[in-house]
Amino acid sequence: MAKIVIVYHSGYGHTAVQAEAVYRGASKVVGADVALIPVEEREKNWDVIDAADAVIFGTPTYFGSASAQFKSFLDETSGRWLEGRWTNKLAAGFTNSAGMSGDKLATLQQINHFAMQHGMVWVGLGLPPGNNTSTGSPDDLNRLGGFLGAMSQADADVSPEVAPTGSDLRTAEYLGRRVAETAHRWRSGQRVETAAA
Repeated sequence: MAKIVIVYHSGYGHTAVQAEAVYRGASKVVGADVALIPVEEREKNWDVIDAADAVIFGTPTYFGSASAQFKSFLDETSGRWLEGRWTNKLAAGFTNSAGMSGDKLATLQQINHFAMQHGMVWVGLGLPPGNNTSTGSPDDLNRLGGFLGAMSQADADVSPEVAPTGSDLRTAEYLGRRVAETAHRWRSGQRVETAAA
């Protein structure tokens, strides 16, 4: 059974809706054990995160970066980094902002660099860009054209019940399912023997 953990921060509820979509997608994979953990609840869940085969990180994008609350969570993992606890776990990321761009790519790069420092193995979105031709539609998956992770957009003056849009949430579900499927293959794969030097 592949263990998937989604750790996220949400300032106004929009990223929480996106996180729930990632959770739904991952939960559709048979044999996936999926946990949804707000960063505010990390202290009582470190053991759950440490035991995961894959960790999907989510944060809103504020001023072209992860939120301060999410960054605090990242900084608190330094002891785990020293011990190499998360080495070879799978990792992925998602983010939401009010702007169509909002510099979401910078946030996903920040999460990616963090995962690389931990020795994790990154799982990208794996979708072509949507809504980028004359026959495209805002209803297309990956309508914001991200590759590193799932992006969503929610107008700042609407509630989480209204935004992110359905296509952004379906894109988040796709990411969750992709990571869970990859974790299942990763966990059940054959160990590779390495010859002595």
